[in-house]
Amino acid sequence: MTFRPALLIPAALLLAASPAFAETRAPHEQKARSLYEEAIAVRTAQGQGKIPELVAYLVEELKAGGFTDADIEVTDYENDGERIQGLMVWYRAEGEAAEKPIVLLAHMDVVDALPDTWERYPFDLIEEDGYFFGRGTADNKYGVVSLISTFLRLKEEGFKPNRDLVIALSGDEETGMVSTRAQAKYTAEKIDPAYVLNADAGGLSLGMDGKALLYGIQGSEKTYATFELTIDNPGGHSSAPRADNAIYELADVLKKIEAYKFPVMHSPMTLASMKISGAQTPGPLGEAMRAFAENPADEAAIAVLRAEPSTVGTTGTTCVATMLRAGHAENALPQRATATVNCRIFPGVGIEATQQTLKDVSGNEKLKIRLISDLVESPESNLPEEVLAAVNVALAARGLEGLTIMPHMSSGGTDGMHYRNLGYDTLGIGGSGAKPNDTFAHGLNERLSVDAFYSGLDHWYIILKELAGGAS
Repeated sequence: MTFRPALLIPAALLLAASPAFAETRAPHEQKARSLYEEAIAVRTAQGQGKIPELVAYLVEELKAGGFTDADIEVTDYENDGERIQGLMVWYRAEGEAAEKPIVLLAHMDVVDALPDTWERYPFDLIEEDGYFFGRGTADNKYGVVSLISTFLRLKEEGFKPNRDLVIALSGDEETGMVSTRAQAKYTAEKIDPAYVLNADAGGLSLGMDGKALLYGIQGSEKTYATFELTIDNPGGHSSAPRADNAIYELADVLKKIEAYKFPVMHSPMTLASMKISGAQTPGPLGEAMRAFAENPADEAAIAVLRAEPSTVGTTGTTCVATMLRAGHAENALPQRATATVNCRIFPGVGIEATQQTLKDVSGNEKLKIRLISDLVESPESNLPEEVLAAVNVALAARGLEGLTIMPHMSSGGTDGMHYRNLGYDTLGIGGSGAKPNDTFAHGLNERLSVDAFYSGLDHWYIILKELAGGAS
């Protein structure tokens, strides 16, 4: 049993989060919320060993909803000694399939959250002030719930697709992607889909007033690479400080990396997304986006974009220190100091070139740099016309007919990179939306608006019915 500090969940808050929604929500909405609550409660972070628990729960729900053992495949993998499961679910075509299958992606794992740093307990779904709070509410248990609840809803209605629909839920997207790579390989060898649709990317961009500005489709992503930077030293007794010190030297290196700005880069996709986003974004940021789209050498625009966390990643490679460890005793000089630096590399730059840049910027010949991630660059995807049409139908049904659709590059990494590398067009077409100040994935107090949760539930339902035809 997981201990939940009482002070983090006051009685008044529990009452506020009670299921009064059941009186006004449709049955499929109630089911989705129930799935969401249960999924958030399972701490599927690295080292917790909880992925099998979530898989077992989802399998139980799927079987209760009419899916058979033949429709469900649970796979076991190992990542750094931890058991990692993946889950694949088939919604099979009625009779002979008229089209190639579609594979649908989401991931069950989350970046861990430390309960004592959150305002609310992160592994309980808490509804408050128009938001759902909890780790994974956005990244990516909403994606998991959207796909699973849609399959259950379609099955209950008797929908009979004209092509196979396959959900692939990975178990370690946030870490080693062992399950992701295995599922991608299996997909290529056994399924060979027409294309892959990802619930962990894309979606609505909302203004500060909550109104939709545009809908983004993720068509490419930056390369994810993590390096360990290490300074070694003979060390000694702390009462006899040396002129060289591993911690100080590493600190100097990190300050140089902090100050370094990678070259400004762009592609037709990023310029197009800047132009479209800039037209919808008010104030100096929108002006800078439009100016950059017209002239990627505009220094004033570049300065604004690189000062803004939401846009800095679209202007080139970024590298940032994320972890530190050093020393072995409080009364000894450090014999080793190590930092973890995570890079998101612009397509075409390459991992080796980025590693060399870090070495050159450090100015320290003693610095050792080691790549500790195992990911690769992925190409841009084409956008199939039928996917674009289905997204437009879904948006129209949500009262957003004619909303601008913007293909874009994601600064973060997703499972989609491995499917792209195997030759499959992979598009992020998530159903939720967020305002600029609502992006808390991987951070404290992650949240998703209640309106975004419910309004997004029809998204996949409509899209899959459009793409898989069939009859109800």
